[in-house]
Amino acid sequence: MDIRAAIAAYSPFNEQEDADKTLILDFLQKNPDAFYRTNRIAHMTASAWVVNPARNRVLMVYHNIYDSWSWTGGHADGEEDLAAVALREVREETGVRSARLLSKEIFSLESLTVDGHEKHGAYVPSHLHLNVTYLLEADDSDPLTVCEAENSGVRWFTLDGALEASTEPWFVQRIYGKLNDKLRRTHLVQEGYSSE
Repeated sequence: MDIRAAIAAYSPFNEQEDADKTLILDFLQKNPDAFYRTNRIAHMTASAWVVNPARNRVLMVYHNIYDSWSWTGGHADGEEDLAAVALREVREETGVRSARLLSKEIFSLESLTVDGHEKHGAYVPSHLHLNVTYLLEADDSDPLTVCEAENSGVRWFTLDGALEASTEPWFVQRIYGKLNDKLRRTHLVQEGYSSE
């Protein structure tokens, strides 16, 4: 399914997703370059919430630009198969080879603010990431590797531990907490396992 159709068909989980779905679809309609970061106002990105088979741990990276533990993800850079982008970014940023999509269905939608920052010696002005999140599974015994260009740590956390590790309050409250709630409410956390 075309990503625009997939976003249009997606049922928002909460008010944030409802508002962001409208924003993303409107931006895609008006901006043919929305999948390229040359659009300096906003562009499409993909992220992954990577859980272990027991669904009681989540894989995070210590992101250099944001100076915080965060999910994996990256720019579409012209690729409209955002599920493939999310999977590629997990493998590049963590070294985990067993990562796989649990579904090609969208798991979450977000409009994310990005403060201006330096990257590769050039200033990147503040902009929006119009983000599609996918749920992935990976073996938590796989070797982990750091992608030094982007992060300085890779680690598995309990579901609640991931929230405690992040130093970005808005992400903790609005995004990571929501992703954990979706896991729990959709019965993806297996019986007999605790998120503690």
